[in-house]
Amino acid sequence: MSLLREPILALSRSERVKQAVLAAPVTRSMVGRYVPGESTQDAVRAAAELIDDGLLVTLDHLGEDTLEVGQARATVDAYLELLTALADHGLARRAEVSVKLTALGLALPDEGRRLALEHARTICHAARNAGTSVTVDMEGHTTTDATLSVLRNLRKDFPETGGVLQAYLFRTEADARALAHEGSRIRLCKGAYAEPGEVAYEDRGEIDRAYVRCLRTLMAADGYPMIATHDPRLVEIAGALAARYGRPQGSYEFQMLYGIRPEEQRRLAEQGETVRVYVPYGEEWYGYLMRRLAERPSNLTLFARSLVSTR
Repeated sequence: MSLLREPILALSRSERVKQAVLAAPVTRSMVGRYVPGESTQDAVRAAAELIDDGLLVTLDHLGEDTLEVGQARATVDAYLELLTALADHGLARRAEVSVKLTALGLALPDEGRRLALEHARTICHAARNAGTSVTVDMEGHTTTDATLSVLRNLRKDFPETGGVLQAYLFRTEADARALAHEGSRIRLCKGAYAEPGEVAYEDRGEIDRAYVRCLRTLMAADGYPMIATHDPRLVEIAGALAARYGRPQGSYEFQMLYGIRPEEQRRLAEQGETVRVYVPYGEEWYGYLMRRLAERPSNLTLFARSLVSTR
């Protein structure tokens, strides 16, 4: 199945395939499994349901690789609307937001980094006023340095801002050591982007071992690790590392994606673990959906049958 990952990710950039997916009868149910809707109202509803189940939430307004200033500002406005709604519904204490810097203008020529930082600061300020915080998502490896630079700048005024590291990148062990300090919230994931072999591990076993090495660094330090995985073996290893380093429940958290292993999410929460669900929403769901399919190619069977049936 891992051989399918690269072709699926390539399809995420195909406009023709996107239109076929949009026309497929299965699309609505498939998208609904991973994305609760396109509107702020949909996002708040999903967050409320998860919180009622004893889970925490991080909400991501979908979109990336923005090349227009107006679109970047529209993304900021969407987050401001979301944060206001979370506060109005009394959900902000248990729901934060995740932002992608390329959605805030990072990829724009000349002023991209400055603009992304300015926009991220606006969202961080609104999040603090609402009573919650922001996590800055990580994207493709070409943006890693810029993303970490923006994160450092944000933390000067908003030290509660979370960051993300992708274990499959060769550089991540060093980044984990640099970011594993008191007060530092770091989400560790395996990585969902197609990366060249020059910068990232490609073998699944090597990625898992790199994940454990990075997780050990984070768990042994004084920060707040956010363990983003659905892998039962890595969940078990995380628990063992917490015990080894004397970490009580609540000094770290597990994170899982909306629609993936919901029973496991509830099981961990019932055992006293802190569990946060990553909830994406918005109109730009196509690229996100294709990355989820790349992670779980078995979902392609249902998807392919529907695409064929539309011809």
